[in-house]
Amino acid sequence: MKKTKEKKWGEGVFDLLSWFDAKRVNEARVLVVGAGALGNEVLKNLALFGVGNIYVVDYDTIEYSNLTRSILFREEDADKGRYKVDVVSKRVREINHNVNIHPIVGRLDSGVGLGLYQSMDVVIGCLDGQEARIQLNRQCMRVNVPWVDGSIENLKGVVRVFKRGESCYECQLPQSTKDMIFSRTSCADVAKRSTSYGRIPTTPVIASIIGGVQTQEAMKLIHIGHCNEDEFTPLGSNWFVYEGSHLSTNIYSAHLWSDNCTAHEDWTNVVPVPELGTEMAVRDALRCLSDNLHCSQVEIYMRNTRFVDKLVTKSDNHSYNVMCPEFMVPGFIETNDELKGLMPGEINQRSYENIDDEFPYQDLTLNKIGIPYWDILQVCTDKGLYYVRMDADKNHYDL
Repeated sequence: MKKTKEKKWGEGVFDLLSWFDAKRVNEARVLVVGAGALGNEVLKNLALFGVGNIYVVDYDTIEYSNLTRSILFREEDADKGRYKVDVVSKRVREINHNVNIHPIVGRLDSGVGLGLYQSMDVVIGCLDGQEARIQLNRQCMRVNVPWVDGSIENLKGVVRVFKRGESCYECQLPQSTKDMIFSRTSCADVAKRSTSYGRIPTTPVIASIIGGVQTQEAMKLIHIGHCNEDEFTPLGSNWFVYEGSHLSTNIYSAHLWSDNCTAHEDWTNVVPVPELGTEMAVRDALRCLSDNLHCSQVEIYMRNTRFVDKLVTKSDNHSYNVMCPEFMVPGFIETNDELKGLMPGEINQRSYENIDDEFPYQDLTLNKIGIPYWDILQVCTDKGLYYVRMDADKNHYDL
């Protein structure tokens, strides 16, 4: 019996779209940050489009409150407290087995190296807080990768695209808001932070609409430069605003780019070092950097976290050995009966954000002090500032 030729995903459907490039979509790399209601919709849509390589990062587990607006979650997932990224990855493969999807349980900065960001065509943010958006914006600005932001509340939703030289998330924030956020995240003596800001009321419909528009804009960004530019108009630096209460849709012009914004760091002039990776001890990593950069003095700037070795209570000067990255300190406090009842201002922390030959824990690996796999290090030397990519970690993300 003659074997029927197997059709490629979307054949006879997407090829009716004059702008659609199946090869380009299949080879595309998209990072989705956040696997909640918006993330569910975006990932479902990317799978239906046949986007070949998807990376999704989130550190939360599934709760029953997620089930009313998250198409990829099931009641048994909440029963077992499964990680969101593991579940969405499984369900995306059920939708389209051709998709390579890679779950990352972690934070968007300390859990994902800049090398991965740099390799993406587009990043899609499905977040619910300003602090996380600032972190994502800075990561994307550093490596010049556009990101599509979506936000939802009640029956209202907004989609924005941020791209270096055109629009920046941080540029549109009032100074008072930035001061409040940085005061909460930058003080070395504040070890205990609140990570719960309360649930935002949303509906499954608004998540579908905004997640759909986010995916649509991401597809445009994937195709820009690979099709006739007259085929569509990207959102660019404008804002798409949907108001479901009275059914109105508007596009607002918002060309927000200030030349003196501190978020506009350019880390694109990168030096790849094939033998450098996060499993190396600090001592060996510093020597490797010195050899490759031909410098005698080397210092690593830890831009996304600090390494904390001790917590000290102000009342009695009692010391606690922590020995972990700063983002793990709140978890340490919550499991310590003596510390968890204290207010943040009652605890000091001793931390390190610059790593050099005088760092006292030279045998710890870079990963143990808080540097993620395939990161790009900001390195200060006696010959100037360098940006170094740790390419020994590349295979960690199945690239």
